[in-house]
Amino acid sequence: MKILVLSDSHGAVSPMEQAVEQTSPDLILHLGDCWRDGERLHDRFPSIPLEQVPGNCDFRPTEPAERLLELRGKRILLCHGHTYGVKQSLVTAGFAAEEQQLDLFLFGHTHRPLVDRRGRTLFLNPGSIGAPTHPSYGVVTIQDGKLDGRTGRTGGIPWHIVFILFTFYTGGFPV
Repeated sequence: MKILVLSDSHGAVSPMEQAVEQTSPDLILHLGDCWRDGERLHDRFPSIPLEQVPGNCDFRPTEPAERLLELRGKRILLCHGHTYGVKQSLVTAGFAAEEQQLDLFLFGHTHRPLVDRRGRTLFLNPGSIGAPTHPSYGVVTIQDGKLDGRTGRTGGIPWHIVFILFTFYTGGFPV
């Protein structure tokens, strides 16, 4: 089973589409920021199941902040990460992973890709698929009882183009 993990799209649906085309996943998981982007992606690829949780920029009070899935015998927690303080450290996330006996802890929020195994738990942050210069995603595979994760990138806008656009829209080039 191949799972595409996305987070922090912030309105950038095109890089999500590129990630789907690059990976051909069996399942898509969106870890929040922005919920509506996940819905748009699912409209584009309706045959691929989608699961998602809201992020700190999503107003979804009726949706749970996290979800626990069991896929092929693996316990997987989906969350955005802000409720675990992941920008400061993974200590709280680590305690939760241990307490819930997780095989995989998926989170976003930091916009920085990460793959790290701590004990029995694989921690994966796909980074931000909405980042203008380096959109990133995660891929999790579950095969023959083994779980593996990695991150990948779609094409982004070169940094010098971002700089030119930023300076143009913020009042011109510095002198």
